[in-house]
Amino acid sequence: MPTDTILTATAMLLSVAIVALVSLRGWQGWLTFKTRELDLHRPEIEGGVGSGPIGMGARIEIADLKERIRKLEAIAAGVDL
Repeated sequence: MPTDTILTATAMLLSVAIVALVSLRGWQGWLTFKTRELDLHRPEIEGGVGSGPIGMGARIEIADLKERIRKLEAIAAGVDL
């Protein structure tokens, strides 16, 4: 017959296992939620049409970078801007 100590230890071990499993399930759910959130808000970087101001900002930034490259190439070629 199990003694009181064995019953207490078994109950505590079972409770810790249940809490760990519930916590793990919650963590996995949170990670799934964050993954879906990132997938929905992923902006188009180059060549595509972005959604709202994020896509416009990326296109403006790319245009600025192209302009800088053009200026640097002109400087390297010795052309006076």
